[in-house]
Amino acid sequence: QVQVAESGGGLVQSGGSLRLSCAASGKVSSIDAMGWYRQAPGKKRELVAEIGTGGITTYDDSVKGRFTISGDIAGNTVYLQMNKLKPEDTALYYCKAAWLGYPFWGQGTQVTVAS
Repeated sequence: QVQVAESGGGLVQSGGSLRLSCAASGKVSSIDAMGWYRQAPGKKRELVAEIGTGGITTYDDSVKGRFTISGDIAGNTVYLQMNKLKPEDTALYYCKAAWLGYPFWGQGTQVTVAS
């Protein structure tokens, strides 16, 4: 089993910045990817950014150039630096750790961007 915990959400003005942190614990030796997803009210959960083995990163088009995922799988910790935040970035942000391909999710951290 893998446990995932996020931190760092909050309320910020449009144009501001926030940094989210995620740490995985438990059977972490077989984690092959970690990433951030978000879910706004009434919408599906969507990928924001992900980092895999070898440090390969993937971003949703809506956050490219504004958000940066960092950290490493071996260290079981990833971060999401979010700059130039927009009201449409408001959502519950979840961290996911893929363990042998199976997803483990954190409880989520709320990000609210005021206009």
